[in-house]
Amino acid sequence: MYSSFSTRQKERSINVMEIKVGKSKLSIIKGDITEQKTDAIVNAANQQLAPGGGVAGAIHRAAGPALWEECKRLGGCKTGQAQITKGYSLYARFVIHTVGPVFNNTEKNKTDLADSYRNSLEIAKNHGIKSISFPSISTGIFGYPVGQAAEIAISTITKFLKQNQEIELVQIVLFDDSSYNIFALEAEKYQ
Repeated sequence: MYSSFSTRQKERSINVMEIKVGKSKLSIIKGDITEQKTDAIVNAANQQLAPGGGVAGAIHRAAGPALWEECKRLGGCKTGQAQITKGYSLYARFVIHTVGPVFNNTEKNKTDLADSYRNSLEIAKNHGIKSISFPSISTGIFGYPVGQAAEIAISTITKFLKQNQEIELVQIVLFDDSSYNIFALEAEKYQ
C-alpha cells in the first residue's frame, strides 16, 4: 500500500512509501538527498571521491568545499567499498561515500552494487548511525538500469536490516517520478 504525504522541502511535495523490516523502517522517498535530515547520507561517488555531476556534485555543492578537502585526504575508494566523512554544511552529520559499478551487464556488477549498499550500511552501523539516506547508486552516468538496481538495493538493504537492527531508518531518496515508482514497486514485494 502506498502512503503519500506532502512536506515543505524547498516548497516541493515528496512521496513516501514505507515498509517495516524487523524493528527498522525502509522508506522510498521522492526528494532531494542533500536535504535529508538523517544522521548520514550516501554519496554515489567516483573512485577519486571528487566533486562531479549528479548526486556527487549536488552533495559536494551542498556540503561546501571542506568536504572535498577531507575527501582528498582519504586517498580514493574502490568499487563496492565505502568511506566516511563529516557532513559539513549538510543537515546530515556524515557523508558515506561509495563507488558503484559502471554497468556492463556482468555478475560482478551485481556483486559490486550489493557491496556498495552493504559496506555503506556496515560503516553506518560501526559509527553508531541510526538513520541513513541512499541515492540510487550507479543509475546515473554509470548506466545501471534502474529496475535491476532497485532489486539489488532493496534486497541488500532488507537482508542487512533483518540481521542488524542497530540502524532504525534507511531511506532511498529518488529525484524523479520514474525512479521513485520503480523502487516503490520493488519495495512493495517486501511488505
